[in-house]
Amino acid sequence: MARTLGSYIVAVIIAYCFGALFVSQGNIAEVTALGFDVSLSQRLQAIAHDITGMTDIYLPLVAISLLLGLPVAFAIVRKNPQLRMLGYVLAGFVALLAMHIIMKAVLGLSGIAPTRTLWGLLAQGVAGGIGGYLFCRLSARPSAG
Repeated sequence: MARTLGSYIVAVIIAYCFGALFVSQGNIAEVTALGFDVSLSQRLQAIAHDITGMTDIYLPLVAISLLLGLPVAFAIVRKNPQLRMLGYVLAGFVALLAMHIIMKAVLGLSGIAPTRTLWGLLAQGVAGGIGGYLFCRLSARPSAG
């Protein structure tokens, strides 16, 4: 149980950090498309700002999304253990995609600007997939021998 909880917490934090990183870079891509130059220092500042500044709303949404998605993967993987890695990666990917799609459908808006594009939405899915991957690796029982 402790391994599962710890794995979940790490998965949420890392998925959140990657999601925030992708948000920063998606926003910066829009700025550079307007012809503005953005230095590496400014990019790093934007990443730090988004990682620290989105914790009040985006971090809980990521946590809830993975809290719903990972148990679904567990139910499937329990019957098909050979699909463990694929199941958890896909669960994380779909969980974050679904979060944004549901927010758009229910609220009528994209809370995260870059998710208005297919690439931005897929990037959030990748962040969830990374979280699912980490959950899979960290929650695995140690192999004997």
